[in-house]
Amino acid sequence: MSVITASRYENPGQTRVTLNLGAANLDLAALEIDTPEPLFTRSVTLAVPQVSEDTIREQPLAHGVIYRVAVEGQPSSSNLTVPVGTTVRSRELLLLIENQDSPPLPITAVRAERRPVYLVFLARSAGTYHLLTGNSRCAAPNYDLAALGANLKSIAVSPLKPSPVADNPSYHASEVLAGIQDGGSTLDVSAWKYRKPVKANRAGAQRIELDLDVLSHAQPGFADLRLLRDGKQLPYILEATSISRLLTPTVTTASDKKDPTISRWIIKLPRHGLPITRLSCTARTALFQRELTLYEELTDDRGDKYRRSLGSATWVLTPDRTSKQCLLPLNGSPTSDTLVLETHNGDNPAIELEKFQAFYPATRVLFKAQPADELLLYYGNPQATSPRYDLSLVAGQLLAADQAEATAAAEEQLKESWGEGHRPGQGGFVFWGVLAVVVVVLLIVISRLLPQSSRPE
Repeated sequence: MSVITASRYENPGQTRVTLNLGAANLDLAALEIDTPEPLFTRSVTLAVPQVSEDTIREQPLAHGVIYRVAVEGQPSSSNLTVPVGTTVRSRELLLLIENQDSPPLPITAVRAERRPVYLVFLARSAGTYHLLTGNSRCAAPNYDLAALGANLKSIAVSPLKPSPVADNPSYHASEVLAGIQDGGSTLDVSAWKYRKPVKANRAGAQRIELDLDVLSHAQPGFADLRLLRDGKQLPYILEATSISRLLTPTVTTASDKKDPTISRWIIKLPRHGLPITRLSCTARTALFQRELTLYEELTDDRGDKYRRSLGSATWVLTPDRTSKQCLLPLNGSPTSDTLVLETHNGDNPAIELEKFQAFYPATRVLFKAQPADELLLYYGNPQATSPRYDLSLVAGQLLAADQAEATAAAEEQLKESWGEGHRPGQGGFVFWGVLAVVVVVLLIVISRLLPQSSRPE
């Protein structure tokens, strides 16, 4: 059967394709990928979204390798099939193709091979029978005939072909996602520093992707995210995706006056504390081997500067390589908005780098709302702990529902503290302030302890 391609994203070194199977609970035997590429080999992963620890994450389902050798003078061989051999519970299936340094693979079609499922029943008389489906809130039936399945394999059956699916005239539409509770407990937001108004464009399931404001000012694990309506919490669930969003930072070169053999690039991000996972750049130099180090310069509470390492990579580039790009994975998210990339040239000429790009994973918030709802997304409370909503019990319904794209307005800053502008690793404002007070107090005490000079009579 043919599979519809719902979306396609090109991540660094990876193609991410969302496939719409057209139905849930399909017993897939294999997936076949059509491409006109004559010579290639790719590792492929099939994944499905699943709820894990109150967050929707992408769970690998199957792995495989596809390839083709179809060049003149060589024996032709190919394998375009990925074995699955399991039941896919969702309508969506994620196809992840690892390209590494090769260009993205063109895909013309995707086909799925599924195992058929048979319904066996006893018709006591000839006539018309109706097969009902499409009620997600209906519990599974429990018939005594199911226990006799092994004994019915040798029974002669009459094959029937059902008519096309049609609407039930007796059907009464229920509320969209009726099993999801609308309201939660009240929340004192005095400890939250930022918020954004959120607008739902239609009723039902909503989806909003967290922007740079939220990514920068919220906790790294988003434990402080709260969605409020009329002062009460609106349950939501996070969806962590494998989609990589791209940023183009501002980059300047900075030579080392003490050591001219060091090349250094200052990388300025649009926000501090962004969850950057990878950094890429392209070389104009054709031949070199360098060890690249990425770090940020921070200041502790005493005012002393130190380097925090963010990653390193060995880059070997020869003229025969088609790709001039280096992809450097980060081993931690930066806390500031300024990164430094550094390399030692030794006795070689300095290398020239350009086209710097930074990548971060897309994170979405899924919830249920109405267009008339006045929604506010709060964040920026370092003391907040992760909320616990019963919504995770029905996250599958929310994930399978047709989701509308909600929109967020400009960020609103709610309050400023006396230490505003002081971020972790950036300045010793508190330390030097306390130290100044201590020095003043000590001077006063010492002045009082000194002997008074006698006055002449």
